[in-house]
Amino acid sequence: MTATGTPAALTTDQAAARLDELTVIDVRTPGEYASGHLPGAHNIPLDRLGEAVPALRSAAERAGLLMVCASGNRSAQACATLAEQGIEAATLTGGTNGWVQHGLEVQRPEGGRAVWAMERQVRLAAGSLVLTGLLAGRRWPAARLLSAGIASGLVFSALTDTCGMARVLAKLPYNRAGATDLSATLAALKG
Repeated sequence: MTATGTPAALTTDQAAARLDELTVIDVRTPGEYASGHLPGAHNIPLDRLGEAVPALRSAAERAGLLMVCASGNRSAQACATLAEQGIEAATLTGGTNGWVQHGLEVQRPEGGRAVWAMERQVRLAAGSLVLTGLLAGRRWPAARLLSAGIASGLVFSALTDTCGMARVLAKLPYNRAGATDLSATLAALKG
């Protein structure tokens, strides 16, 4: 963490140059991770980060930790969570999306299929629910409350930098496809 309380950040070029000396932790859902991740990255979904603190502390003692997600948002949250536990970690600026845009290699497990990034899933779900509420509200005025509820949730999400809808979507089967064996991952990190 920097003096301002924001996590340290590495650019794509900095991370690529130091990849062999970093322990990379991808905090996306297993489905997102399977669609392509940084070489050598370990998958610990953000909602399971608490279980991984002892293993991450051990890994951080041996090498720098680089937290990665699709865009950098969830990895920054992970860095903040780890900082509360006294564990230093950096986030990848631009996340996996930025990594791919720079033409750098991603690994995909055999049989891994593309899953939309969580931010994209949230936009689709929120937009669909707002539209449904507005359309249904033409016939049943009370249905507009659905749109109002989603709008309130989006405002709350922006103000708190959290996302309840993402937490719910992360539990859907396609986001859990090829779920990571967290026990094996944690054992590997404890080294």
